[in-house]
Amino acid sequence: MAMTMHLDIVSAEAEIFSGTAEIVVAPASTGEVGIYPRHTQLLSPLKPGEVRVTMPGGEEESFYVSGGILEVQPHHVTVLSDTAVRAHDLDEAAALEAKQAAEQELKDRSGEMELAEAQAKLAEAVAQLQTIQKMRKKR
Repeated sequence: MAMTMHLDIVSAEAEIFSGTAEIVVAPASTGEVGIYPRHTQLLSPLKPGEVRVTMPGGEEESFYVSGGILEVQPHHVTVLSDTAVRAHDLDEAAALEAKQAAEQELKDRSGEMELAEAQAKLAEAVAQLQTIQKMRKKR
């Protein structure tokens, strides 16, 4: 029997996932981090991207996070994010529209949105689209 840990993925609105996991892969600010049971303690900022969870039995589930904080304890992992969504619930059309709007705002630079905010929105939209593409490849 494989070792497991408890995982909580929480957004500002709701708890998205709470359960047992064998492996968690998250988009830390310094690069992807793989977390196994009994991992050393870790606190890291997250960038927008995909959190992959391997469940007991080998089934994999994906989530999109808009950034946030990753907290790792030896038997418990917590992902705190402003926005967290199950990957299969992402809206590709909305992500494409948000990407185009952010790109246009970056080109104009005369809009109300500040440059940093436009770049952040673009990064989130691109991360959502990448998560959707990865999920399609798995099918």
